[in-house]
Amino acid sequence: MKYFFLTDGWIVCRVWASDGLWNETAWRRQPDINRLNICLVEANEKLWLYAVEDIVLTVEVKPIVSLQNNSTAQGIGQVVLKRLISAEQVIERLGAAEAMCQLTNIQSVVQ
Repeated sequence: MKYFFLTDGWIVCRVWASDGLWNETAWRRQPDINRLNICLVEANEKLWLYAVEDIVLTVEVKPIVSLQNNSTAQGIGQVVLKRLISAEQVIERLGAAEAMCQLTNIQSVVQ
């Protein structure tokens, strides 16, 4: 698995693998990209941790369009993430951050 952090309010768009832009017809599925229940808060901004399968090389992300004024967050169109990180790098990042753990619905996890 590879990982990346993504700001709250942003979504994944296009995805590239070793043979180019991800083609759902050829692969017969969407790429395996999952938001984990771990986030960092930096300067009042939530950075969610995402896991992505190893075959993925590059991920394009963009802010969710505001329905009220039909503009994107802070005028940014999209960003291409070319350097996905390893599990070790995620642990380093979490270890370097001032982190707070909040557990919800702990009973369902224990049972």
